[in-house]
Amino acid sequence: MEKESVFLPYKMLQKGGSGEITEKKSRFIATLAPVESEEEAAAFIESMKKKYWDARHNCSAFVLGERAQTTRCSDDGEPAGTAGKPMLEVLLGAEVRNAAVVVTRYFGGVLLGTGGLVRAYTQAVQAGLEACSIVTMRYGVGLRLTTDYNGIGRIQYLLGQRGLEIEEAEYTDIVTMKLMVPCEECKGLCKALTEATAGKVKIEEMEKKYFAK
Repeated sequence: MEKESVFLPYKMLQKGGSGEITEKKSRFIATLAPVESEEEAAAFIESMKKKYWDARHNCSAFVLGERAQTTRCSDDGEPAGTAGKPMLEVLLGAEVRNAAVVVTRYFGGVLLGTGGLVRAYTQAVQAGLEACSIVTMRYGVGLRLTTDYNGIGRIQYLLGQRGLEIEEAEYTDIVTMKLMVPCEECKGLCKALTEATAGKVKIEEMEKKYFAK
């Protein structure tokens, strides 16, 4: 069984985006998209090549898995190591996972040299990331809270203080609430909830998984 400490936070694209820079008359257009598999990444890269069919290069990189278990990159005709690898390093450095990026280059007639290419492709991906909507994924545990109506206000106050949202609530003769809590916060929260309700809240642990926080 893996230790929970292995499940580190990571970031993913909630929504893709694009950014563009110009370097010595060459246009570099970075387009990013969230992907869940190598097949999705390959399909996205192919769609960008079709969209920008008249460009000199469509370089690409993608990262899959919460610990970046799968990475790929392509220079697409640029000198080896000047495009795909720098692009991939931007994604890894930003701790973004399950994301693919294509940087399209329209050649402006001026050679940039190895260093210039690395800088241009790096800056293009950074510009593209700035246009994306990014969320942090935390490894957490699902909790089911059951209480009487007297305890609702105290529970909502405690959850609000910690920035935790109730995902589902059911009101019958009792109140049942479901939420996700980062694993490292679970013990402290359960103690605080018990104290705040004088032990009148029933707390059940459910599945553990990554969730957006």
